[in-house]
Amino acid sequence: METTPISGLDELDRHLDDLIQDPSLGITPKLFDDVELQLTESNIPPLIHRFLPRLTVLLKQYTQDPAVIVSLTIKLLGPVSFVAILQLASPDGLIQALDSPAPAANLLAMAILHKAAASPQEVTLLSSVPSLFAAFTTRWLAAPQVEVGQRGGKILGDLLDIDCELPPPAPTTRPVDVTHAELVLRKAPGQGMLWNLLFRDTAMYTLLLDLISGRHPATAHSPHQLSLAQGRVLRILPRLASIDFRAVAHSDITPPAPVHLTNGTTTNGDDGDNDDNQHHQPPPSPNPPQRGEGLLQYAALRMVRRSDVLMHLSLVDFFEALVSLMRVTEPSALKLETLRAVVGEAAAGDRVLREALLSLPDRTVEEEAEDLRRWVGEVVPVPGPGEEGERGVRLALR
Repeated sequence: METTPISGLDELDRHLDDLIQDPSLGITPKLFDDVELQLTESNIPPLIHRFLPRLTVLLKQYTQDPAVIVSLTIKLLGPVSFVAILQLASPDGLIQALDSPAPAANLLAMAILHKAAASPQEVTLLSSVPSLFAAFTTRWLAAPQVEVGQRGGKILGDLLDIDCELPPPAPTTRPVDVTHAELVLRKAPGQGMLWNLLFRDTAMYTLLLDLISGRHPATAHSPHQLSLAQGRVLRILPRLASIDFRAVAHSDITPPAPVHLTNGTTTNGDDGDNDDNQHHQPPPSPNPPQRGEGLLQYAALRMVRRSDVLMHLSLVDFFEALVSLMRVTEPSALKLETLRAVVGEAAAGDRVLREALLSLPDRTVEEEAEDLRRWVGEVVPVPGPGEEGERGVRLALR
């Protein structure tokens, strides 16, 4: 069957040549848009070699907003594998795109890295270039643009899912919602190389911790950016815990105490709670980072300054997602013991968090409510009279 001809190809050809010769020329967005709107899965392949090399050259030298170029490039890259793209764009070029202040360039590089989630072998290839993965991690957490952070979290979750060495869980018969149902992508165990790089390589794991603790230059002087980075980690952690709980709940690398920023000022973590306000304002994290605890405990118990109202709400959302999701994942004694300890310590003296968790069954579909109520009863401590706010639970996992 013949493919409908694409109009505007010759005009775009000439425009690309002119821009490469003189990058200071202004882009004519309509030429890019008109061609992109006509692209389909069937007519893209013949155009890849015609346009992609010149688009790559143009992106490297164009100094204005590259959004129009990036949009067409991403469309053309649709059927191209991660391995094939690395023959057109070097890791250094992708790092340059990730380091760019232009969000369109960041999103293009992230779209290319996302292609590695097509197979465990391609994720392993990505993990063999730590500098590229470090640039991705930094941009995911340090980007001021919401869309870049959201995209980065989705990509990291997919990559780690495909790379996980554990076998995929058996299909569930429970009527879980679509968010839970789509969490597991892999059809077979992965090779675990990206998990090792992120969670067991000291330099990479330290980079992650520095970004979310206020010690990295990208977050050290901006309370807003630090909050964005912390929120992005809180959003992805329930999914990572569902993929490989032990990997996120245990680490041999002891994290630093977080640097809390309030209006640009470094504080020591004292939230100023006293007997008059402890039931109205969540308490500070009572303990410094502990040896053996993983990213899960650090983010849940140490990272967030809970007197920051918005961050406390993010923390409550995180615990709601974590508790709900752990119910529909494969049970284990380690998971239950650790979850009880983390929830117990977090909820001690934090009535808002505890009440939010206890009310979860009242905010779910009727057929799930009873099971969820039993599960919440297992993991959420209910203090007796006079005990509220008086005691915490020490972490069991070391």
